[in-house]
Formats: sequence, structure tokens, C-alpha cells
Amino acid sequence: MDRTERFYKIELLLRGRGCVSFDTLLAELGVSRATLKRDLQYLRDRLAAPIVYDRFDNGYRFEAGAERQRQELPGVWFSEQEIHALLTMHQLLAGLDDDGVLSRHLQPLLDKLQGMLGADELEARELMRRVKVIAPARRRAPSRHFELLGSALVQRRRVWLRYFKRSDRRESVREVSPQRLVNHRNTWYLDAWCHASEGLRRFALDAVVEAKALETRARQVAVKDLEAELDAGYGIYGGPGAKLKWATLRFSAEAAQWVAHEEWHAQQRARWLDDGRYELQVPYSDSTELIMDILRHGDSVQVVGDKALVASIGERLRNAARLYA
Repeated sequence: MDRTERFYKIELLLRGRGCVSFDTLLAELGVSRATLKRDLQYLRDRLAAPIVYDRFDNGYRFEAGAERQRQELPGVWFSEQEIHALLTMHQLLAGLDDDGVLSRHLQPLLDKLQGMLGADELEARELMRRVKVIAPARRRAPSRHFELLGSALVQRRRVWLRYFKRSDRRESVREVSPQRLVNHRNTWYLDAWCHASEGLRRFALDAVVEAKALETRARQVAVKDLEAELDAGYGIYGGPGAKLKWATLRFSAEAAQWVAHEEWHAQQRARWLDDGRYELQVPYSDSTELIMDILRHGDSVQVVGDKALVASIGERLRNAARLYA
């Protein structure tokens, strides 16, 4: 019986019998006294299992009240969603700490995540080598900006920003009320109320040149209003205030094998066509990110019905073809 199986066995015994003596645990697990002591210590210290010693009953049990909760201990029975969430969070937190500003805040949480992933640093690293989360094209956000904006968000304070706008390659100065931090495709964004334009805007953290916290109380926007304004369209380019349109994409039978299992948008509509092709409809207000995703499928996808979108994609393809003529 390996250590993970022992942890699970200890949990089942305590949950099923209430209070279990040390000798009974030894007999059930078939290990030495030293090994059982290490296991109990690890469960309490590293995995925060509420195991206590009851002197009156001379045994171990879950702390009063904790027995009503399922004490599911981490190990080989991680679900796909759980292991992905743990490793992704570990990667996101580690990736923020480029210049050491956040170390004092991040380390306790990183240690906790590591404790859930393995017994010690070497074991956790081994697991992270065996289960890999790939984050291509990640744009790192300076941790000093992330910390400042995160604090302003929690404290509901306004922030002064000097921001590089990539569309016209110019810097602008804004006073904003932070509403939400968003991680989309390995890049961090700030959703905020812009007091200059009097509307909701989305700012890429890697394009923030300078940020200063203000003492002024931030304007608050309800989450449902944020979602309606910024999440209705396709991808990160929500297009605040823009009219929502629907794009119809028809994928070849070959590409459909993969696309049919993908979620492009929470409100997408899809159906299989009689000839084996796959039709996907997605809402959008700004076509920037949608066009990029369509182009990556090359000649395996066709846009139908939307003349403006078809024209934009056709122009991009012709321009690209000229580079290889």
C-alpha cells in the first residue's frame, strides 16, 4: 500500500468509525509506528486535515463538526478539472512574480498549492513535469501593476493610469475605477469604468506604462452589468456599446472532429450538416479576435451570410498570400 492509498484508508477509517486507536490504524495499514506517525503529521500539517487525538477515547478522529464534511484528501484521484485548476493557478501565480514584489504575498499560497500537489518540493516538481499546462504567447504583466490594481479593486479605490494604446500606438492618461481582473488566453486584463469616456473599458495589464492608486472612492458597477456590456461579444474584444452580430462558420468534415468539442462562446449555437460538415454560430461585436481564430483554420472553414466579415477575412487572406507569392 503506497502513501496515497494509506491517506485514503485513514480518511475512510476515521469517517466510518469516528474514533480509531493508533494500534488499530497500524493493523489496518500494515506499516511501522514511525511511518504512521509521519502520515498523521503530514495530513495535519501539509493537507490541513482536521485530525485530532482524543485522550478520553484513546484514538484519533476528525475534529468536532469536521466529520460532517467530506474530508477528501488530495492525491491520485484528482479530477481533470481539479488538476488543471491547481496547476494553472500555480503557474499564474508563479508567472506574476517576475521582480519579487509579490513574493511576500504569493509564497504562502504557492506553498499551499505545492502541499496539495505532493509531499515535498521535489515531488511537486515531478508532478508538474508529468502533467504539463502549456501557456503559449503569454504576455507577462509587471507584478507591481498587478499588485496595485488588485489592491485598488479590493479597496474600491480609483487608479490613475498611463496606458499605451496599441491601435494608434499612442499613450493616454486615464482615471479609472477597477471592476474586475480577467485572465484571457494567458494574458491579464483590467475591466474598469473609465471616467474620461464615461463607460466601461478593458485594459491589457502588459500595456500599462504607469499606475498610481488614488484616495478617491471608485464607482461600482454591478457584475451583471459588466457581463452584459463586456462578455456578450466574442473573446476579449467585447466592444462596449457595440451592436451584437452573429457569425456563421461552416467547418469541413475533417476539421469538425476537433471543432465540435470546442467552446468558442458560452452562447454559441451549433449543428451537424448532412454532408458531415459542422456549422457553428457565435455572437460578436468586434471581429478582431474572431477573425484571428477563423484564420487559424485556413481552408477548413467558411464564413457564410456576413458580407462584412467575409470581406475582411478575404482581404487578410489575399494580403497574406502576397507575402508568399
